[in-house]
Amino acid sequence: MNKPRVLIVEDNVDNYELVRFLLERAGYQVLSASNGVEGVDAAKREQPDMILMDLSMPEMDGWKATAHLKSDDATRKIPVLALTAHTLPGDRKRAIDAGCDGYISKPINVASFDKLVATLLRQARADLQS
Repeated sequence: MNKPRVLIVEDNVDNYELVRFLLERAGYQVLSASNGVEGVDAAKREQPDMILMDLSMPEMDGWKATAHLKSDDATRKIPVLALTAHTLPGDRKRAIDAGCDGYISKPINVASFDKLVATLLRQARADLQS
């Protein structure tokens, strides 16, 4: 069975390394991009099973990158999960309105992160098939 492929779009190296480590330990294949422009390009090229999208990045932020991905037939069905330190009351809604299929706030819970990602991936896939 092929490992699910997850694209991490994150500009902070420490955050990226932690998430990469947790995903690889859980059996995922990890792809990376350091800003929204690279993330959109990588998603089109690689067609990952899921994207973990930071929302605050240089070049193109995660809100714009997600909206771009969801407006493109080639990438619209890829589940995008916001992975962000934006935790104000309206931030979750703004992420969902931009097209994110789920929302994980930072700092992440290391003990349950892989289970949360697996659950959100299953839910996003089920929603896309219905």
